Amino acid sequence: MKIKELTSYLETIAPSAYQESYDNSGLIVGNPNDEINGVLVCLDSTEAIIDEAIEKKCNVVVAHHPIVFRGLKRFNGKHYVERVIMKAIKNDVAIYAIHTNLDNVYNKGVNAKIAQKLGLINTQILAPKAGLKKIFTFVPTEYSEKVRAALFAAGAGDIPKFESLSYATVGVGTQNQNGGAQVKLEFTFPSVKQNAIIKALQDSHPYFDVPYDIVSIENKNSEVGSGMIGYLKNPVSEKEFLQKIKKQMKAGCVKYTKLRRKKISKVALCGGSGGFLLKDAIQQGADIFITSDYKYHEFFDADGKIVIADIGHYESEQYTIELLYDIITEKFSNFAAYFTEISTNPVNYM
Repeated sequence: MKIKELTSYLETIAPSAYQESYDNSGLIVGNPNDEINGVLVCLDSTEAIIDEAIEKKCNVVVAHHPIVFRGLKRFNGKHYVERVIMKAIKNDVAIYAIHTNLDNVYNKGVNAKIAQKLGLINTQILAPKAGLKKIFTFVPTEYSEKVRAALFAAGAGDIPKFESLSYATVGVGTQNQNGGAQVKLEFTFPSVKQNAIIKALQDSHPYFDVPYDIVSIENKNSEVGSGMIGYLKNPVSEKEFLQKIKKQMKAGCVKYTKLRRKKISKVALCGGSGGFLLKDAIQQGADIFITSDYKYHEFFDADGKIVIADIGHYESEQYTIELLYDIITEKFSNFAAYFTEISTNPVNYM
């Protein structure tokens, strides 16, 4: 099985188009046409991880964080990023990163995994993103079902809480060469599926010049976006929930703001650096916001309206390793996959 088959599948879970502009997800090192011998799953692709992959005879490393964020001008081993890339290339180890695109999906995403670990229910994306479009096309009546089926197969009408959703209006065409009964078909779809949908339309439509319009719409896609918000099954005291967070997330410490003497019921969270979502958490009435990488002065932004709990970057995303392992092994059985045995957390606690 080739590397590109694995990466293509991972991108059906977390399309690369969902990554943030600063990110560098994707195949960073390696030939997509190489055969897979084994896969090592990790959070960070450090030198120790490449050594572990070599030892386990894995020629693919699937990491959450990209090892390269910026362009490299020299490869002389003076920096750990250069050394990782050099060692991976020398030993034919491919490195694939699936970062903010995996953060930004609801189904099988990083934040959904954290929510599961904390026992949250009735979860939803904290800050949904735009990204829905609508396509309109006109089809002779006798071809309408064929075209509709083709577009459904390509992902049209596949939006949150709905599958195979479309709308049809019967009318009369006025084109000289194609006059007669026609159907106007309308579909809403995630923008990442646009190319596949256009191809399906062109392949299934009877006209050589296919009539269609695509427009962007302002509706948010509730299955794509940043952070997560949900509820505890039973409200608990602030101290009790903070202790649960520390235990479940295996945190060396939990830094938190002044307690409000109010039970915790509604919980907002974001794996990694999620401070930019604090306003969303407050606006949606969360009792606590769990994330990492808060600076001293940023803690003041809680302003008595919410409890901020900083659990550490590595700690907040550690279960991404388990998530990726499960995604890969549930789909593929023709190569070995391994959890890393190495903690790549650069932060230590006394």
